[in-house]
Amino acid sequence: MPAEVISILVLVLVFLLATVTSVHMGALALFAAFVVALTVAGETTDDVFGGFPGDLFVVLVGVTFLFAMARNNGTVDWLVQVAVRAVGGRVALIPWVMFGVTAALTAAGAVVPAAIAIVAPIGLGFARRHRIDPVLMGLLIINGGSAGGFSPISIFGTITNGVVARNGLEGSPPLLFAASFVFNLLLSVAVFFMFGGRELLGRREGDAPAAGTAPAPARTGDGPGTGDGGGGAAPASGGTAARTATATRTDAGGGGTAVAQEEPIALNRDRGLTLLGIVALGVGVLAFGLDVGLTAISVAVVLSVFSPRSAKGAVDRVAWSTVLLICGIVTYVSLMERMGTIDFLGGSVAAIGVPLVAALLICVIGGAVSAFASTTGILGALIPLAVPFLLAGEVGAVGMIVALAISSSVVDSSPFSTSGALVVANSAPDQRDRVFRRLMQWGMSMILVAPLLTWGVFVVPGWL
Repeated sequence: MPAEVISILVLVLVFLLATVTSVHMGALALFAAFVVALTVAGETTDDVFGGFPGDLFVVLVGVTFLFAMARNNGTVDWLVQVAVRAVGGRVALIPWVMFGVTAALTAAGAVVPAAIAIVAPIGLGFARRHRIDPVLMGLLIINGGSAGGFSPISIFGTITNGVVARNGLEGSPPLLFAASFVFNLLLSVAVFFMFGGRELLGRREGDAPAAGTAPAPARTGDGPGTGDGGGGAAPASGGTAARTATATRTDAGGGGTAVAQEEPIALNRDRGLTLLGIVALGVGVLAFGLDVGLTAISVAVVLSVFSPRSAKGAVDRVAWSTVLLICGIVTYVSLMERMGTIDFLGGSVAAIGVPLVAALLICVIGGAVSAFASTTGILGALIPLAVPFLLAGEVGAVGMIVALAISSSVVDSSPFSTSGALVVANSAPDQRDRVFRRLMQWGMSMILVAPLLTWGVFVVPGWL
């Protein structure tokens, strides 16, 4: 049996075992990488360690550490309060504000995970306080990042357009950007109504949520490794900073309804320093191209010196179990890439004699691999594999590239991608298992749904 096929079967086995047993998926993936590397791939343990995503590890630890401090001292609550007031207290608009902010950042050139690392903790802090489904908030933030990710000056856009130009293919950067934005916008509308957005319509800050609108707390410790990492419960949406007072509002029928009215949160010294640190993180990453994880840790360390109370217990609230889960899976996928499994799949599909079928399968492979690995790397690898039959003219190059780009990016909602992992890590500890499962279900469904939709719209008609 070819080594590439063995690596695929082992990955399937990892998911099955982690699903039906209590074995941690991340630890199981590291074990699989170790065994397959030594027995099948002919690699050494140094090669396995070389595939460990140290950058992703630092991103997850650094961002969650910094924003754990921000939750400790109430900075997240203050930011949420400002956001609510900016939209007149209309709770339903906040997820869309987060979508727009993330899209604007990535369209202006920010790396998608970097933009999400900045926006997700704030958006999910709002979701915790106002009982919005964190899956709804997280998906709109992720989709916002993908929506702006293919602008002509963005990272995804410049890479995709560069690969197209280098291979002598026809391309349309404006159409690629517009198609990606519209697709993610429509996808977000579906997400909004699927995950409780309808109940948010008409609700304002201070209104009591309708019965049954809050997501049920998930059990921790019984999922595939997404518990809170043994650090104890996180402070309730903002720790000691958030205080509520009960007021009585009389409706038209004369009945009194008790609702929670939040007292204004003052911007004190610790919150001001934390806010300055978050701004420094954004400027450093977006304007100067600094590493997200290292910059976040640097800001957290400086903040710890000047605001020791903010740092108390913050390290314990880093989502360590999630870090192990994501890094373990990515380490194994890196082994598959070194073994040539991805090239093996792409080459096998490109050799199919029916161009339309080959186009669909390449989009599916792009989505499947990108759900566990680098979207940037997949775009750079699969477009060249499609060059032979694209040059033959049997499939429109522009339509195929648009379909492949969208199919490979919308699966970033998978919890095994950096974007999805950031959403899981920044969710409340008692909801991480649920958020992980929902994002995995959504991300896995996008592996099939996105290719079918984009293939049907952009490739089959032949109008591009």
